[in-house]
Amino acid sequence: MSPTDTVQGTRPEESGFSARHALALVALLWTVALNPITGLLAGNAQAEVAIHFRTTHIAWFTLGAALIGTFLTPFAMKAAAMYGKKRVLVVITVLGLVGDVVAALATSYELLLVGRVFAGVYGPSAFIAYAMARDVFPKRLVGAASGVLAASVGLVGLGGPFLSAWLLDSNGFRAALWFIACSAAACLLLQLFCIPESPVRESNQRMDWIGGLLLGGGLTAVVYAIGEGSHWGWTSGKTLTWIGLGVLAVLVFIPYETRTAHPLLPLTLIKRRRVWTVFLATSVAAGATYAVGTVTMILTLMPEIPGVSDGLGWSVTKSAVVSAPTSVLVVVVAVLAGRFAGRFDTRVLLAAGGGLVTVGYAVASQLHHSEWQFIVWGLISGPGMGLVVAIMPIMVIQSVAPEEQALANGSQWLVQGVMQVVITQLVFTTMTRDGVVAQGTQFYRDSGFTNAFLLVAGACAIGTLLVAAVPKARPVDTVEAGQAA
Repeated sequence: MSPTDTVQGTRPEESGFSARHALALVALLWTVALNPITGLLAGNAQAEVAIHFRTTHIAWFTLGAALIGTFLTPFAMKAAAMYGKKRVLVVITVLGLVGDVVAALATSYELLLVGRVFAGVYGPSAFIAYAMARDVFPKRLVGAASGVLAASVGLVGLGGPFLSAWLLDSNGFRAALWFIACSAAACLLLQLFCIPESPVRESNQRMDWIGGLLLGGGLTAVVYAIGEGSHWGWTSGKTLTWIGLGVLAVLVFIPYETRTAHPLLPLTLIKRRRVWTVFLATSVAAGATYAVGTVTMILTLMPEIPGVSDGLGWSVTKSAVVSAPTSVLVVVVAVLAGRFAGRFDTRVLLAAGGGLVTVGYAVASQLHHSEWQFIVWGLISGPGMGLVVAIMPIMVIQSVAPEEQALANGSQWLVQGVMQVVITQLVFTTMTRDGVVAQGTQFYRDSGFTNAFLLVAGACAIGTLLVAAVPKARPVDTVEAGQAA
């Protein structure tokens, strides 16, 4: 028996998939799903929140959490590499839970915003959970486990709208906020008792606070400006100033990191062709794929008003029923993609997924007026989305060493987040160009929806073409993994 076996017990490769692995998978799945379910419930509740608190600043209800998540991601990914992924997961979930409770109890909009912004602290938890998969599961199960985690997007897409309709229609926005808090509490318990701590550590044990402020602050400034650009004006001095300051901070971060003794993010990692090409291709494809939800939500839920609004006027429940087949396909394909990754080149799988969503959204630009049309293009784009979200974390795993996993996942998460914000705001700008403002409310015409779908399809096509620049990697079931006891 080797010393490693003496300390850690039977290695996962020898024991196969066990009850311990099943519990860890459930805990990580819940962690990954926490952010999208929070975003879905908060997004559907914002109209009622705006009316209840009589505010015109409802955008901060969701934007505030996104900003704090972006700012903290560099620090979270470094802390996870230094002190342990489970430890960081638990800390940020505890802090996020406090914010959720404050938001649920808030009696003023200002206090509600404080809670929502504080809840954004657990925004980085998803990328840490993906990084944990490499440490918790044996190498032959890493791909399949990553696919299951990615399937959380489909699970939320399938059950989330029904849950949202039940909570909001029957009990109001408070019920949605309390459900978010209860979900975070359950997530915390699963993390504490079902996930083993990873022994993988980075040798650098110092936090680069200046580098974190430059990178996190710079990207947050850019995301903030893009989020407000449609209100300020894309060429206004305010928008350009925020974007300029953010870009300047990121540009200063690059030479600073090359000179500091304890860098936040080793630039040698980003300079590797395999790494930066994977970041770019996956972030563009995933950012566009997630952004399409903005188009479909507005299209289906906005009312139909002749000459003013070409929304379909569906209820939340009807929208959930029509989108259910697509969500099922996302779940099934994402789970299967994890297994396919051990047999096929992941570049081919990502390109196939990107190609399917490109075609699906191109079809949607012309067919988006009835239930059966939604189902038709959903049958094309659903499998594509399942491939994209499942293969993305697997390609990152193939590209870096175990001790670099948290930093790599965090970096990809940052790039993807910025891409998603940019594409989403371009979608809003495209729809608004052909829209109508009536009684202080922005409505959208059919030409705007058509152009928005075409915009997303074009972004997906670009991401698909970028896959050609990614070098081939070794199969995922041969990477070093299964480190946790």
